[in-house]
Amino acid sequence: MTIVKTGLSSDVSRPTLDAPPSPDHLQGTGGLVRPAVEEPRQRSRQTSLAIRTLLPVIFFVLWWALTDSGVIGSTALSSPGATWSAFVTLLLHQDLMGDIGVSVTRAGFGLLIGGGVGLILGVTTGLFTLGEELFDSSMQMVRTIPYPVLIFPFIIWFGIGETAKVLLIAYATLIPMYIFTFNGVRNVDRRIVEAARSFGLRGRRLVRSVVIPLALPSILNGLRLSAGVSVVALVFAETINANQGIGYLVSQASSLQQVPTLVVCIFIYAILGISADVIVRIIERLAMPWRRNVAVR
Repeated sequence: MTIVKTGLSSDVSRPTLDAPPSPDHLQGTGGLVRPAVEEPRQRSRQTSLAIRTLLPVIFFVLWWALTDSGVIGSTALSSPGATWSAFVTLLLHQDLMGDIGVSVTRAGFGLLIGGGVGLILGVTTGLFTLGEELFDSSMQMVRTIPYPVLIFPFIIWFGIGETAKVLLIAYATLIPMYIFTFNGVRNVDRRIVEAARSFGLRGRRLVRSVVIPLALPSILNGLRLSAGVSVVALVFAETINANQGIGYLVSQASSLQQVPTLVVCIFIYAILGISADVIVRIIERLAMPWRRNVAVR
């Protein structure tokens, strides 16, 4: 048996896989150095909270200074002291908490209906060509119709009760949820879906176990936007013959020119908006714990 010798010399050292090359060896091959991995710096909770409250504190100081010095008159914007007095009066002598509860209920039911329908339609059109052909063109037309325009038709169709208010909020929240869900499902990696099918996942199990988890970041972004839109739509919905709620307080304060009460209602709407955003952020942390440190800090 003939042994064929290679042209390699026996004294040539072969690099091992487990021993990393020395810095001298790297410098001899063009000055390459081993890349250093930078660990993200994490801020403390106190520092993060201070940064988050910086702009609201600056706004409050400017508000106090401009109204207290008379630069902004009391007929245009009430001072913090007058606004606080109006808040205490509403809290002690009127059913402020009941009005807030009614408004939150309206926004919550509207978000539940609109977000649920948007989620179902987004998954359907994202997964199936027939679903896209049936619904997507219609949804693209619907999303160009601003919901304040529909106040008067909704009064004609559904009356002046709670149904018209809730459905107007549902319509406003439907479109963001649909668009984000559709894009999230459509952008799911098809190779992963095919791999799941090869393991026997079909139908609802495939959607529940593979498609929805992969599209969850986009779906939660849609929920976050829809939650904010529900508060904005609430302002318009409560102009439909409301006899209770924050919109009712706004209409009363406007007719009586009670500027402090108006400012209180504006702050309540703002608090409702940030509360909805915080709730969605908590849901995101619970549903996707691996995304907590995604941001580069």
